[in-house]
Amino acid sequence: MADTVGFLVVDDHPIFRQGLVALIQSEDRYRVLAEAGSVSEALSLLESLTPDVALIDITLADRSGLDLVKSLRGTHPRIQCLIISIHDEQVYAERALKAQARGYVMKQEAASVILEAIKTILAGKIYVSATMRERLLESQLRIRSEGEGPLVGRLSDRELEVLMHLGRGAGAAEIAGLLHISVKTVNVHQDHLKKKLGVEGAAELRKFAVRWAQSQPPV
Repeated sequence: MADTVGFLVVDDHPIFRQGLVALIQSEDRYRVLAEAGSVSEALSLLESLTPDVALIDITLADRSGLDLVKSLRGTHPRIQCLIISIHDEQVYAERALKAQARGYVMKQEAASVILEAIKTILAGKIYVSATMRERLLESQLRIRSEGEGPLVGRLSDRELEVLMHLGRGAGAAEIAGLLHISVKTVNVHQDHLKKKLGVEGAAELRKFAVRWAQSQPPV
């Protein structure tokens, strides 16, 4: 079929990934070319595949899905990336769009919403929920004061990853291994976190991180 759309599905939960594959292939025009559970696996597959769309989770086996989106921006700019994640869109959707993903859908949404998001990005448009769209428009229209917005919104993507791992009980050495960076770099990120979050000392930072991590859905 000349207008067949090829997909790469990247998610480290096999059951959800299988359901997503089945949903995509329920559409006559859509065909799943490959599946991956990690960033490295996805990049390896892309050496021999040219999908039109990549459906990407944020929390993957080795690195953040946002890292994959950023990588594809430079190496495969024609691939349309759609984030499908359990993480709160109010925290991650704007980050995903800044990484040049074409849309963001939470996993709790109905199958019809995911299909609508795919159709939207294939039409060359951006997809986010109506609530998130209104929030993004409001943020563009208002002048932001220094103290405005949630504290975590001030963090870089890497700082947010460090915060998440801190909240899950990881130490600096473990975080360094998980993120493939040095312990010194982890410590620098923690210093930045303390400044941006307005906390003093490692103990207070970890308490903040634990509270924030507990407020997030399990992955």
